[in-house]
Amino acid sequence: MGKQGRRFLLKVVNRQGSGRKSIGGSSSPGSRRSGVKLLSDGVKPIPGHPDNRHRKTSDAGGTVVKRYVRTGFWMMAGVLQVLTTWLGPDAWAYESVPVKEGATVRGTVTVTGTIPIPKEFELRRYPDHEYCSKLSNGKGYRFLTEVWARADGSLKDAVVVVEGVERGKPFPFTEAKVEANLCRFLPFVAVISDTRRITVVNQDPVPHDIQGYASDQTGGDVVFYRPSLQAGGTSDLVQLVKGRNAFTMQCSLHPYMQNWGYAVDNPYYAVTDAKGSFSIEDLPPGTYRLKTWHPLLGTLERDLTVTANQTVSLELSFEAQF
Repeated sequence: MGKQGRRFLLKVVNRQGSGRKSIGGSSSPGSRRSGVKLLSDGVKPIPGHPDNRHRKTSDAGGTVVKRYVRTGFWMMAGVLQVLTTWLGPDAWAYESVPVKEGATVRGTVTVTGTIPIPKEFELRRYPDHEYCSKLSNGKGYRFLTEVWARADGSLKDAVVVVEGVERGKPFPFTEAKVEANLCRFLPFVAVISDTRRITVVNQDPVPHDIQGYASDQTGGDVVFYRPSLQAGGTSDLVQLVKGRNAFTMQCSLHPYMQNWGYAVDNPYYAVTDAKGSFSIEDLPPGTYRLKTWHPLLGTLERDLTVTANQTVSLELSFEAQF
């Protein structure tokens, strides 16, 4: 039978044909590192900033973890399209039950070490540079920030998940949404439920190719490829190897368009905000596995035991190794 895994149906609908052929590929001949600072005191990086050096955060300590091998990408196509994903019958069913005297897990996620500065792309090397230059440094360059961190190391866009919860509070997961807006994917990290859908909508008047990859430390699998869409849309059934929760998305026409998705199977998760903060509530008493994932920094794992009405405060830290 081979490896059992998660079964996803990805449905892409092109509601307005562009009549435009895909050009270019996934390579990035115009990509180079830019001189853009990371978040400092809550301020987003400013394209074209003169500081052209790597920046070090304060040494908050923490566990050194193995970095993910980045493989593959997802891409989008068409003027308006929808990407639908859900988990098939392979998954075990999470059971919603009343939770009395549940625990709260809260804390912060930080990063220490030398953080990579954003990548820089020369827009004239890629299609639609006039439109995509609406978000640039004004000198013909676009930037891709993969690690959003403040000066104190507070890390944004880390996914904190409590694994091994079979019963607990309701899982009213609303449909996850990703937008292609001004030639960028928003949000940078999207969490999806393994039994719900993710919708990707292209709001740009330019096309974006579609591909999809899932990866972990051992490598990656091509799970979806659609270089161009036919009128009426298309559907593809793909198989993910069990244990691979992470997805990465990128447009081959505009390689500075990237983001990530992470699949969860219970409601006990959180994505860190700009301050690196997270909070997970109503966790039934018990012993679980706590996983903290970041698309570039990798994964932290530890055991977690909570008792009735307990509030657990955690300080989790990645060490950047670039």
